[in-house]
Amino acid sequence: MRISVIGAGSFGTALASVLAGKKHDVSIWAREKEVIEGINKNNRNPSYLSDVTLPDNIKGFVDLKKCVENCEMILFSTPTHALREVASKIKPSLSGDEYIVTVSKGIEENTLLTPSQILVNVLKGTILEDQIGVLTGPSHAEEVIKNKPTTVVASAYSKRVSRIIQETFMTPYFRVYLNQDILGAEIGGALKNIMAIAAGIIDGAELGDNAKAALMTRGLHEMKRMGCVMGASQDTFSGLTGMGDLIVTCTSTHSRNRFVGYNIGRGKTLDEITSGMTMVAEGVKTARSVHQWSARNGIEMPITEAVYKVLFKDMNPRDAVEELMTREAKDEILI
Repeated sequence: MRISVIGAGSFGTALASVLAGKKHDVSIWAREKEVIEGINKNNRNPSYLSDVTLPDNIKGFVDLKKCVENCEMILFSTPTHALREVASKIKPSLSGDEYIVTVSKGIEENTLLTPSQILVNVLKGTILEDQIGVLTGPSHAEEVIKNKPTTVVASAYSKRVSRIIQETFMTPYFRVYLNQDILGAEIGGALKNIMAIAAGIIDGAELGDNAKAALMTRGLHEMKRMGCVMGASQDTFSGLTGMGDLIVTCTSTHSRNRFVGYNIGRGKTLDEITSGMTMVAEGVKTARSVHQWSARNGIEMPITEAVYKVLFKDMNPRDAVEELMTREAKDEILI
């Protein structure tokens, strides 16, 4: 299969390597000429995962039209906030027969759409909804590219396409399960980044393992709450795209979102942290989006609210924790 990967960040690069290892013909796009030159001349991405030699059958492009030319599948690996812009630019170059996959994890501000919903919206008239799917789950690029055992989920608006995604990506090291609850899979992937920021704050402020266990457990509950209101299956959040992704993102040193939270817990400002990062922490913008969603729908999301206040209202992290701890007493399981 000829596959185009849109976005040569760490995860796009890792998945391009996985696909090329399966002998797919892979093209990859980046805005930066130096990234594409490094891939084409040296088989290395100079900006992301630069210590790994990439397979020879990956070819880089700075021209979007050339990158997607004659492709059978297009994999979007851009931050959620850039997805609409990039997909709009690609649309005129599509034949209409391509399978479209996204690995973005977030909720778009103002529209409050998930990545697959953004693609359905933007590509309407050229690509059918049934041609669009997602690949998501606990999968840090730093481990994927080194063939460390990883399990993820393929989900799509049609079972046929979800199976095609599964078959396309499956390797002995990269195991792909199917889950037809695409909405639940995307909500889990987006909200776990908010919870990872909160987990990082707990670690940075040295608030202890008890607090982190509570955060992850109640965070999962908050993910379920949003998912159920939107029509997702509650069972999805007990799987790889819910609990699985939550665990790895809240605990791993590879996690960009946990890194942001950790440094906030150590006393740094959000601007200080993000100005020194080359990669995007999706949870920052997602916290704003989910705060918008909870306000519009009148749904209580206390952890998201606390993270939002710390990130955007200059609330002291310890004050945010105290506010969470002193909320009105409630039953645990009540949705």
